Amino acid sequence: MNRNQFKIVRERRLRRQRRVRKRLSGTPERPRLAVFRSSKHIYAQVINDVDGRTLAAASSLDPSLRPHLANGYGGNKAAAAAVGRLVAERAKNAGIDKVCFDRRSYKYHGRVQALAEAAREAGLQF
Repeated sequence: MNRNQFKIVRERRLRRQRRVRKRLSGTPERPRLAVFRSSKHIYAQVINDVDGRTLAAASSLDPSLRPHLANGYGGNKAAAAAVGRLVAERAKNAGIDKVCFDRRSYKYHGRVQALAEAAREAGLQF
C-alpha cells in the first residue's frame, strides 16, 4: 500500500468514527463502552463523557488477565471475550449496568463482536 492509499484508508476510518460518535455520548446514567483494537491487543473503557472520566477499563495487557490468555497473545477473539467479561465485571462493581456501545470505526464483527457479546453475557445491557 503506497502513501496515498494509506492516507485515503485513514481518512475513511476517521469519517466512520466521527459518524458513530456523532450519535453516541456517555452520560452518568448510561456511560459509553468504548473499544480500541490494535493488531496485538484490545482495550475497552466505560466512559462518562459529561465529567470526562473513565469509570472502568480493561485490556488484554491487564496483569490479572495475561496468565489466562493463550501464550499471552491478546489479538484474537478469545482474548477479546475475556476483556469483555472483565470490563463488565469492573463496571458492575462501579454500579453500572447499562452502557451504550461505541465500536468506533470498526465493523461489528470478529473481536469487537466477541467483546460485546461477552460483556452482555456478564450482565451489561446495551
